[in-house]
Amino acid sequence: MKTITMKKNIRHFIKTLSAAFCFWLTVVGVSSAEFIDELEDLPIMPGMTQSVNDNISFGNDESRFVEAYLSGKKTTFSAVASFYAETLPQLGWHLTLRKNNALYFERDGERLDIIREKKQPLLVRITLKSKN
Repeated sequence: MKTITMKKNIRHFIKTLSAAFCFWLTVVGVSSAEFIDELEDLPIMPGMTQSVNDNISFGNDESRFVEAYLSGKKTTFSAVASFYAETLPQLGWHLTLRKNNALYFERDGERLDIIREKKQPLLVRITLKSKN
């Protein structure tokens, strides 16, 4: 009887330890990421850089509009789409539409568009706007 209880305790310990390790990896990954200016919870995909001079941002307490551009020489839009399709749902965004050169997300009354503007070198436009 003690052996069965001990095995259950060991399994429970291993599951708890695994869950804690996965949580730690998630926190470390997000906390070390760079984020888009004016979009404090939208990470920049590794290998991409933000074009700071091309940003547009305005808004108030009720609505906002932010436009940012990311560029990368050694990546594809497919990789960008995969990164954001995996990452953004963890931040509360819901993927509403995926096309060849665009992703569309929604969250809390806002819409986020991620669109390929140029293939080589890759240029991606990210637009956030309130739905009202």
